[in-house]
Amino acid sequence: MFIGEYKYNLDDKNRLAIPSKFRKLFAGGAVITKGLDNCLFIYTAKEWDKLVDKLANLPISQAKSRAFSRMMLAGAMDVRLDGQGRMVLPDYLKDFASLDKKIIVAGLYNRLEIWDEKLWAKYQRVSEKDSNQIAEGLVDLGI
Repeated sequence: MFIGEYKYNLDDKNRLAIPSKFRKLFAGGAVITKGLDNCLFIYTAKEWDKLVDKLANLPISQAKSRAFSRMMLAGAMDVRLDGQGRMVLPDYLKDFASLDKKIIVAGLYNRLEIWDEKLWAKYQRVSEKDSNQIAEGLVDLGI
């Protein structure tokens, strides 16, 4: 399980280090794709396969299903960690998430999220301010 928040720097070659405690989970490969809220999602190969199965079962007759599948799949790229636990972020994904030098790697159960540090801080301010409303909305989900 991925949890926690980690600060890293993106180097001049667009390489991003993955927290050392998670590196073994990516031994079988990883997939990085466009995420929601202007961040990137990184999945282990196993978790990616689970997501792809769900996407494949979405009705192609619904525009929202097609759009979400396109975003997740067409924007995805297979990546491997190098010997120092880094992965190269493609330019199109770096641009999508407005990534600069300072990066936040956030663990979210079955994936990592990659955020620009300033965008992460802004997102946190808004979501923490609205945390009571968010929590009340989760009642219907049994949380």
